[in-house]
Amino acid sequence: MRHIKKIGYLSLLGMLPFVSHADEGEKIYLKGGEKPQALACVTCHGAEGHGLAAAGYPDITGMSPEYLAKQLHDFQDGLRSHPIMDGIAGNLDDDEIEAVTFYMSELQPKEVPHITRAATPTDVGSQIALRGDWSRNIPECVACHGPGGIGVGESFPKLAGQSSMYIINQITAWKTGTRKNDHADLMGHIAKSLTDEEAKAVAAYFESIGQQGE
Repeated sequence: MRHIKKIGYLSLLGMLPFVSHADEGEKIYLKGGEKPQALACVTCHGAEGHGLAAAGYPDITGMSPEYLAKQLHDFQDGLRSHPIMDGIAGNLDDDEIEAVTFYMSELQPKEVPHITRAATPTDVGSQIALRGDWSRNIPECVACHGPGGIGVGESFPKLAGQSSMYIINQITAWKTGTRKNDHADLMGHIAKSLTDEEAKAVAAYFESIGQQGE
């Protein structure tokens, strides 16, 4: 019995770093980092991480901690730029970034309908999203971002359910060069190849997927 109790005690001790890590991440998300310039994430991304669509603040749920951490480091390194995020990311240290992105990755995403690549496009937005335009070397969005734009692994974030304002802002950032943190400038090429009307249409398509799941 004493041996069993000892094993249980050691098991609990082994869990402490994970509990502490999660607690630190939650603290940063809800109250901000050690430096006052590292504002609380909840202010813009909401308690559940679903963002604020009307202001263009993204939903950060359903993404890997590796992807989220890379974005914060990219803000620090000038590969992405945003008037609010530059200051927040720049005042988080590596341990804080690791903790808060772990916490973010545990937040529950909204349900979205399952859309396969066999779905039939019905308008300009769904055409770009599901088929692309290979006459201009524009691949379909779902080739990288997964079925229905749900996101894939550490490199390709979800698009499904993101606000159209946020998506348009990112396409514009790639067009103008204020965002340049993708592999081999793939998104830079795509963004520059899309017309303004196409960008608005594909952004509206991915926003509508989130609305279908409500």
